[in-house]
Formats: sequence, structure tokens, C-alpha cells
Amino acid sequence: MTGTIDLNADCGESFGRWTLGDDAALLQSVTSANIACGAHAGDPEVMRATARLCVTHGVAIGAHPGYPDLAGFGRRILPMTPAEVFNTVLAQIGALAALVKVEGGTLAHVKPHGALYNHAARTPDIARAIADAVAAFDARLILFGLAGSGLIEAGRAAGLRVAAEAFADRAYEADGRLRERALPGAVLTDDARALDQALRLARHGEVLCHDGTRLPLRADTVCVHGDTAGAAARARTLREGLQAAGLRVAAPGQDRDRGHSRRLLGAC
Repeated sequence: MTGTIDLNADCGESFGRWTLGDDAALLQSVTSANIACGAHAGDPEVMRATARLCVTHGVAIGAHPGYPDLAGFGRRILPMTPAEVFNTVLAQIGALAALVKVEGGTLAHVKPHGALYNHAARTPDIARAIADAVAAFDARLILFGLAGSGLIEAGRAAGLRVAAEAFADRAYEADGRLRERALPGAVLTDDARALDQALRLARHGEVLCHDGTRLPLRADTVCVHGDTAGAAARARTLREGLQAAGLRVAAPGQDRDRGHSRRLLGAC
């Protein structure tokens, strides 16, 4: 079976003198990057440097806005109104886009981070606020969201192209939710198991859940978290394994080979 799948990574999550992950190595293997925008992680220097790496390696650049919660790494839901969510997402996209432009790149997509991503998946008002902010900034951007969730629906309703996302390095519950990080087995750190999950998603449209059940799940893009130990090596294993299985690994809406990318106008 042949097909196309995107391999994306959350990155640019260092801050000041604090370093998280190995973006220089990670970005040699993925086809899309979600760069933290300074709210849950990142700062202007890190954002710009990460954008520069993406341009160098021909990686599609995305904004990764989250709740403004550096102390909690954006993994706590903040009591923000939909209007506040709209404004913070819009501001974060704009900040990254400016730095990407200076480096000669173009913003291709937006993927919310952490608690904001999961909250939007099940809370229509938050999902609409995010989708509307993306559309207000640039309706040509692709919105990444949890496959089968309300964020995908909100993106379509806002007139955006969407990319249904699944995870190579996270366990799933039988209802399609990601397993809570505090629970055993929530994060998959074994490279072979992560590759098996990615191949199931890309070739068979399913995921093997934590309880052993098979869940149908169609995905356009598969994520590996840059802040997880061994992420760069895991991403390389995933890229090589997907290609070895006959899959084309490419960013959504782009004709891509290493070192070069071109937006396909009107691609869905």
C-alpha cells in the first residue's frame, strides 16, 4: 500500500538559557515543524533560530500557540474566554510570522499546543476561537487538529484547509482521546513501538489503543514531540521506516523534496 503522510514535530521550545530538545537534529527528519510562539515556551531568539533551521532543511513552518503559561508549559487549562483565546492565538501567530518572514520563510500552518489543543478538541467555543483567529490572520493557512475532533470541524466551518493529526509517541484511549500524561504508558518512548503506531495510522487508518482495542483513525499528519527524550532519533526512525514501507513523507498541501518546497495553490 502506498500513500502520503506528513511527519511533524513540536519544537522551538527552549527559552533563554534553558534548552529543551535537539531541534537541529530533529528538523533533519521531519517535514513539518510547529514552532512555539513565546507563550507556553520559546522566545524571539529561539523562534527565529528555529525558523532559520526550517528554511535550511526545507521543512514546512507552523505556529504552535498555547495558553500563556510558561510555568506550566501550556499543559494547564487557563480560565480564558473565547475572545481572549482568539486574541492570544492571533498575537502568537503574528509574532512568529514576522520572524519567519525575516528568515525568508513562509508560515504554512497552525497547530495549537498542549492544553489548548486538547481543550479545543472537546470545547466548541474554544475551537471556533482558534479557527477564527487563524482565518483572520490568513485563510490560506492549514489548521492542524486532533483527528476526529471538534477543532477539525471548526476549521472547516471557518473555511480553512485542515490536517487531521495523530501521534506516533502518545497512547490513545478507546474513545479517541489521548491518554492523560500522568497515567502509565501515556508517552511512547520505544522507537519501534512508535514506528508501528505510525505505520498503522498511515497504512491502515487505525491505532491500537492502550487497552488493546483497534480504533479507526484517519490522519494526514503524524506528530513526534520534540521535548521527549530521544525525539531526534525517534523522528529519524519514523522517517526512514515510513519511507521503507513505500510511503511518501511530505507536508500537507506541498510538493516537497529535501531542501525545496512549493505551495500547491488550491490543494485540499
